Amino acid sequence: MVNQFLINYYFCIVVKIRNIELGEFPLLLAPMEDVSDPPFRALCKKHGADLMYTEFISSEGLIRDAAKSVKKLDIYEYERPVGIQIFGYDIESMKKSAQIIEKTNPDIIDINFGCPVKKVTCKGAGAGMLQDIPKMIKMTEEIVKITNLPVTVKTRLGWDDKTKYVVSTAEKLQDVGVEAISIHGRTRQQLYKGEADWTLIGEVKNNPRMHIPIFGNGDIDTPEKALEYRNRYGVDGIMIGRASIGYPWIFNEVKHFMNTGEYLPAPSVADRVAIAKEHLEMSVAWKGQGLGIAEMKRHYSNYFKGIAHMKEYRMKLVTSFDLQEIYDTLDFIRLNEDQFTLL
Repeated sequence: MVNQFLINYYFCIVVKIRNIELGEFPLLLAPMEDVSDPPFRALCKKHGADLMYTEFISSEGLIRDAAKSVKKLDIYEYERPVGIQIFGYDIESMKKSAQIIEKTNPDIIDINFGCPVKKVTCKGAGAGMLQDIPKMIKMTEEIVKITNLPVTVKTRLGWDDKTKYVVSTAEKLQDVGVEAISIHGRTRQQLYKGEADWTLIGEVKNNPRMHIPIFGNGDIDTPEKALEYRNRYGVDGIMIGRASIGYPWIFNEVKHFMNTGEYLPAPSVADRVAIAKEHLEMSVAWKGQGLGIAEMKRHYSNYFKGIAHMKEYRMKLVTSFDLQEIYDTLDFIRLNEDQFTLL
């Protein structure tokens, strides 16, 4: 049993982004390309996420009215509060895209200064902006000026081990009007390799100059780690990304463990089938049958990860483009649950 004092240590102040109340220790769904779409966000909301962000949207694509970028603006009342995240390298394009986004009435505009993918950073966008901190601050300031919505930022420790300027950068972002910052505990150079270093995230949070919410991100994949990092680094909340793919239950599991020191029962095979079917239905409804089926394939492997004797059926799910065959396979798994063992 975890010490009750440690469990409740921080549970006394409601975290806010402007007037948006997020609870005493909010759990955020990280923006993930081709993952954090409306169907997935709906499931994470249902299972305990307090604030969610869309997939990141290209500012250039948005101002050109590119269909893929515009589609990502879809948000729904049941998922609020929700932020729309944008990325880009041109300040004027970013300002224009912020104005377009404001018309769709999200709760927050988030600026991506953290994406490490080469096709983004080579243009100076995403984490590429960490190579030009003055431009990063100027861009943020201009977006804050042009919108009435709260502006938040997601970033990393720095470009590489020699440029971990996140403590001073966070101060500057706060000074130009950013109302919350999420920090991934790696540099761009690390991509997603190695262990996330939360030491500097803690320094940002415990900097006496800082008064806005600071959310930590990186490697939170168990309730124990969430509790440990909350107590060790003092962050206002935690952003969860990869650990939620195929496992949206993690949000409620973390909350329950923090409140009680006890574990929720792991989702059964039937639970996993039910959520996979719900996800598939929403994906097809939102994207159409072809794309909806195709983009579900990455999720099946995660929904049924760690289950013995599942390989044959998981292969059927990820290779079939026949909607009825997929439903039949899911129904077979559910009806024969006793054949499969959670490892």
